[in-house]
Amino acid sequence: MSGVWHEFDYAVVRCVPRVHTGAFANIGVVLLARQSGYIDSAFCISAERICALQPNFDLALLQRFVEGYQRVCSGGAAGGVVGLLPPSERFHWLTSLRSAIIQTSPVHPGRCRNLEEALQRLCLEQCGGIDN
Repeated sequence: MSGVWHEFDYAVVRCVPRVHTGAFANIGVVLLARQSGYIDSAFCISAERICALQPNFDLALLQRFVEGYQRVCSGGAAGGVVGLLPPSERFHWLTSLRSAIIQTSPVHPGRCRNLEEALQRLCLEQCGGIDN
């Protein structure tokens, strides 16, 4: 996936441990390159940052939510009904506004030569590291 230019859209994935306050910690990035048919996500979850927002937050529950999010992103039957949709429709579903523990930023555009490197770089920039 390197050499040619790829246009993509991405959103930062956030953990909102206390939805009613709106405070959040960035935990990952989801990226779609529609013309390339590429969709993927990368996560870096900082227990310290999340527990600073909500002491005793259930990190195991968050991990299960993230695993479900990644299954939908990856596609296939493991992602349920939404996992069977085309990449662009899965991305739209993953980035839809919701009032839940996992939310996303607005969608941003980008351009790169290597989609995997762009995803990892964005995760590092937005979340401070990578923990796939």
